[in-house]
Parts: sequence; C-alpha cells; structure tokens
Amino acid sequence: MNILSSKLIVIKIGSSILVDQTDNFNNVWINKLIDDVFFLIQKKIKIIIVTSGAIALGCKILKKNKKKLKLKEHQAVAAVGQIELMNIFKKSFLRKKLKIGQILLTLEDTENRRRALNAKDTIANLFEMGVVPIVNENDTTATTEIRYGDNDRLAARVAQITNADTLIMLSDIDGLYSKNPNQFKDSVFIEKVTEINKAIEKLATKSISDYGSGGMITKIEAAKICMDSGCHMLITSGKINNPIQNILNTKKYTWFVPKINLYNAKKKWIMGTIKTKGTIIIDQGAAVALSAGKSLLPVGIVDLAGSFQRGDTVSVVDINKKKIGLGVTSYSSDDVKKIKGLKSDRINKVLGYSSRGEVIHIDNLVKDKKNEKK
Repeated sequence: MNILSSKLIVIKIGSSILVDQTDNFNNVWINKLIDDVFFLIQKKIKIIIVTSGAIALGCKILKKNKKKLKLKEHQAVAAVGQIELMNIFKKSFLRKKLKIGQILLTLEDTENRRRALNAKDTIANLFEMGVVPIVNENDTTATTEIRYGDNDRLAARVAQITNADTLIMLSDIDGLYSKNPNQFKDSVFIEKVTEINKAIEKLATKSISDYGSGGMITKIEAAKICMDSGCHMLITSGKINNPIQNILNTKKYTWFVPKINLYNAKKKWIMGTIKTKGTIIIDQGAAVALSAGKSLLPVGIVDLAGSFQRGDTVSVVDINKKKIGLGVTSYSSDDVKKIKGLKSDRINKVLGYSSRGEVIHIDNLVKDKKNEKK
C-alpha cells in the first residue's frame, strides 16, 4: 500500500521507543519523527499522534520503578510525566513551526457515543486551526475498570472515530512473525493479514519491553478494530530514525488490510466497542427477527446481565449464549428488567414513559458476521 494516498493518518508511538534502557528520552528520534510528520503534512495529509511515555517519564523524574507502582501511584506519576512529555513534543514541533494540542482520553470517552463525537469534533477543530493533535490515555483519572491500559487499542479507536485511512503502529518490532523473532531463528515475517482469525491470534506474543504496557496481543486487537472500520493498519519498527521514510523506502511492515466496509460511522463505532456494559439474552424468535433486519422488541427478551444505562453498548446473545451482535440500548437495565417479555404497547403503562417501541433499533445494531444473511 502507499500511505501517501491517505488523507488522515494516526501514528502510535510506544513507550519503549521514546524511553531507552537508560531511562533517557530519545530526543534525537523524536526530532526525526517530527521531520517525517512535517513531510506528510506538506503532502496535505492530516496527522494525529497517539503517544505513550507519560508514566515512563514521570518515573524517571520521580525516581520510581514502574513495575512496582500501584494504580494510585500510576495516576500521580502520569500527572508529572504528562507535562514533560508535552514539553518535549512542543519543542520538537516548534522546529518546524507547528503547533500541538493535547487530548487526554479514557476508555469511557471512546465507548460513550456522545463523548466520542465530542473528541472527534475537537480533533476536527484542531485541524482547522493548523494544530497537530497529540492524544494519550488520561492516566491521571482512569481507574482499572475504565482504562485501556495500553495505547494500541486507544489508537485504533481514535482512528475509527476520526475515520482515518491508516494507523501506523511504531513498535519495538518491525511486524508480525510466525514466532517471536527474538527467541526463534526460524520465525517467518508476515507481510499481509486479511483476516483476524484464531491462527493470527495465536501468533501474538507478549512484549519484551520494559516500558510498554501493550504487546502483539493488543496490536492484533487494535488491528481488528481498524479492519472492521475500513482503516488500514501497519505495524513497523519505530527503532529506526525517520520511521515513516523507512516505510516508504524499505516497505518493511505488516499490513492489516481493511474489509470493504459499507457501515455508517455510528455502526463502525459500535463495532469498535472494547468493553460492553452488559448482555441482553433473547429468544429464538427475536434472533430470527434480528437476522431478517428487524429491531429488538422487549417481547423477545428473556433475561439480561450487567448494569447499563440508555445509550450504552451491550452484547446481544440467544438463549444458547450464541452471539447475535452488539447494539446501543434505548433503555437502562433496570427498565429492561421491567419490560422484558412484554409487547411494545405496554411500555408506557409499565414505565410511565416510552423512549421508543424497540429496546435496540436496527440502525443501532451491528449483527455478528457469522449470523448475517448473505
């Protein structure tokens, strides 16, 4: 593929690239990367950078061992590191007379439709002002339950939300291999992936990085989000100066080819959901209706699990636990418990109001590929 044909590229930078083994920030490398970014911007390509490194930098400043940090210490260390990280990026971008804007996101910000649209609008406004958005997870407020824990999936979610053409993962490894190349000499480099199946998932190995919280596992998960939303994704080495130029010159990367995607932006967002809020269990009649393109009515619901609010994304399964799809619910879990099994015309009488006749409208439902009618 030719990344120069992209209109919007998200570049994800891992901690292991930014911070070396002696705890020093790689200033030379970041300047070379910004040279690459400037080259792309001159080609009229919009760039979003998703970066790690705040906690690693905070650990260096505060003389803390990252591996021994508790969650509350992660948050405090990140608060210190974020300032240093943005100052480094600011100085580097100023060399090219470019301005940056910082956007801190949590898992909740991307899993909630309204917040995701707000983030998209902010990024669009930054582009209009000629500002390069720098995105990071908001480690200062995120708790274990509402955090990504890695920036691979965050980068994929940002790419999906902004309708990016390409996500470039700058990693401490130059792509996907049949085995860990650091341990096995007979490992085979995989140039192209067209489907995330069990065989591909088995190839994912834990990162050997001291600083990175992700690994090949989270990169595969990120690739699935991108491919489902029609976005190209590349995994390539970030250990080389001018890594983008290196992609253009050597073409050494693993390319995850997106599917032909006819979904609208909302359904792409639903497909990219990382953590659903609950599960709605439906009878066989409802499963057949959904397969035929109908909405989910309360009469077809037999049970539910989890606690969710109106507007949350939930899983939909049949009574045999077979996944039917993902959907945005029009009612909270408390209200669904009251109206499950009832006809739609009784909703108002039971709840005292009626948001709409269906619990999940077909426009807010993405059916599992295995259950879609050809």
